[in-house]
Amino acid sequence: MVDSGQWVETNCPLFTVHCPLSTEMSIRLRLSLWYVLVLAGILITFAGLLYAVLSFSLFSEVDRRLQIRAADVENSLATALELQTDPRIFISRGGRLTLPTADTFATPGVFVQIATLEGVALTRSENLGAQTLVVSPAALTQVTRGETVYANLTKDRVPLRVYIAPLTVRGQVLAAIVVAESLQGANDTLRRLAFLLIAGIAAGLLFAFGIGAVLAYHALAPIDRITQTAHTIARANDLTRRIEAKATRDEVGRLAATFNAMLGRIEELFRAQQRFVADVSHELRSPLTAIRGNLDLLRRGALDDPEARQETLAAIEAESARMQRLVQDLLLLAQADAGVPIEKRVVELDTLLLDVFRQARLNAGNVKVSLGSEDQVQVIGDADRLKQLFLNLMDNAIKYTPSGGAVTLSFARENDWVRVAVADTGVGIPAQDLPKIFDRFYRVDKARSREKGGTGLGLAICKWIVDAHNGRIEAQSEVGKGSVFTVWLPVSRQ
Repeated sequence: MVDSGQWVETNCPLFTVHCPLSTEMSIRLRLSLWYVLVLAGILITFAGLLYAVLSFSLFSEVDRRLQIRAADVENSLATALELQTDPRIFISRGGRLTLPTADTFATPGVFVQIATLEGVALTRSENLGAQTLVVSPAALTQVTRGETVYANLTKDRVPLRVYIAPLTVRGQVLAAIVVAESLQGANDTLRRLAFLLIAGIAAGLLFAFGIGAVLAYHALAPIDRITQTAHTIARANDLTRRIEAKATRDEVGRLAATFNAMLGRIEELFRAQQRFVADVSHELRSPLTAIRGNLDLLRRGALDDPEARQETLAAIEAESARMQRLVQDLLLLAQADAGVPIEKRVVELDTLLLDVFRQARLNAGNVKVSLGSEDQVQVIGDADRLKQLFLNLMDNAIKYTPSGGAVTLSFARENDWVRVAVADTGVGIPAQDLPKIFDRFYRVDKARSREKGGTGLGLAICKWIVDAHNGRIEAQSEVGKGSVFTVWLPVSRQ
């Protein structure tokens, strides 16, 4: 305890928390620890405030009681001294013997003493025994000026709160009234409160840790199942398995749904890769088998027959050309998958499409190729890739349009887009096949496509070129009536 109005500065931190959460800890343990740490901070703050408020209240009540007791003593003594002609001389000559005894105002734990302004005890309560309440010279100086003073003393190892007030009669300070009360009761109350708070906080934190661990276990159990499923998939290479989770909208439910969607996509890509490898193997095996068979014919004597030799060499050349196209297409798609950027610049699309029209008409045979609506328009892109795109579409239309049919190329600007359409009167595409025609190696009629020299990669390449130019491609078809492939490309603003 310190005197009222005095501050004591100390550098004494209550505690320092240093608890690094190791990355090796489980999320469940870390959540529980964070929960306990936050709760501990709240409880300790509350306990500290409660302790401080109660401490202030107890000691303020002690000070209030001391003031009341000192006022009672002053009133009683002042009444007796008012009867004297000169109260100061009366006290100095021993008049104190006729004053009310200090025991009149003392109670157990409360001590009363009347002292001169020099600090000499005039009378004191018997519960002080042979001891006196020592008043410091500084306190006596303040009392002489009519001020009151609080101080802290110790009697027989018992802390005392002391209140010193002036005894004033006829405007003169005659003596010092010293009233003291034991702080043992207040300190015992605060110690019991501190023990209860510490024990309560400790028990509460242990209980909170247990509850937090249980809640974290139940909250994170689906994540454990996701982890176990992922391990099972990794060990067994079984992409058909899925996470068994409740259809909830919380974070864990969304995680499970996202993980299942990812597994589905991975399975789809894995199956597509398997089909791709099988298709590539098949596509390469067919021309290689044909080339090898024709070489066997040459080895067996076809070289002696000019006509047979010519047919054999033509077949070898055709199969070699088909294999070369296949390898080139595969290389182009590999570059697309690797994200190789295309070179973009301003392209006069109308001029490019006219070149495509002329080149397609040369290879049309008995199919009528015509140019529909046209418009002058520019786009930003790779001229070579765009030409490849439209030549592929025109080539496909011509291949699958019977003799006497028609293929029309048209293009027109529509606001900020240019629409390029390739329409034919060919065999058409069944509705169930339309969503898959841009997949790699997908053929509506595999035998007929292979007979016409197709690799099954043309439309996949077209789709990649359109996507690389921030456009879109659409297909509409009806079996027996023909197909329309429409490409939308953004118009250049330059």
